[in-house]
Amino acid sequence: MTERSEVVDLFGSTAELYQSVRPGYPPEIAGQLVAFHGDMPTSVVEIGAGTGKGTDVLARIGAPLICLEPDPRMAALLATRFPHVRIHGDTFEQWAPPAGGVDVLACAMAWHWLDPATRNPRARRTLTPGGTLAIFGHRYDYTEPDQRAAIRAALHAIDPTVRERPADWFHQDVVDHGQFLDVRKDVFRRELALDKERYLDLVRTFGPFLTRSPEQQQRALTALGRLVDEFGGTVTLDLRTTLVLGRAGRRTDAR
Repeated sequence: MTERSEVVDLFGSTAELYQSVRPGYPPEIAGQLVAFHGDMPTSVVEIGAGTGKGTDVLARIGAPLICLEPDPRMAALLATRFPHVRIHGDTFEQWAPPAGGVDVLACAMAWHWLDPATRNPRARRTLTPGGTLAIFGHRYDYTEPDQRAAIRAALHAIDPTVRERPADWFHQDVVDHGQFLDVRKDVFRRELALDKERYLDLVRTFGPFLTRSPEQQQRALTALGRLVDEFGGTVTLDLRTTLVLGRAGRRTDAR
């Protein structure tokens, strides 16, 4: 799947809600990225920046930052939050990197929207020799096994076709494609307690929810709201954030 126009339409309508309820990323990702890179990068490009959840981290580096965001509604909000960042309204596939490449290519929660057959080699070609690929994203789970089981059963009853990707799947994706050297993975975890309104708003921003019919969406919200009431009005998420870093070798190292 790629960052096509249907993806733009999918998330653009939720831009304000997305910014309000989606959790941010651990700020220490910035320091780990610079340490892995070896020095201060001279250029950073972010794929699918959205409203800037990942940009919050990348801006901490202090290097010139370019954000690729094809949805005009999300890009407008991004520009308001980061007026000094250069924003390109291109998909990663459309964007032409500068001659010689960039030092850091980053992607937060958007790697799965890129074409699986081309995203790794395209990322490799975008980077300078020795440049850094940084992919990070959340996986939403539940601290209470009973809550996890009840929520998954309710959603499966509404749409049995929904499937979860394996945890840290993008780490395996980078390793399997063999385009990058010194690939490493770091995992951060924290608990996130949400009341019913906040939890249902978060669900409203998820791709699997947005791609379902209005009837299925309403059934899901009704079922989940009923469950949260039964849980005592609160859901506690086990928020797992994975950071994957890889180094681009010289051109002869690319496969």
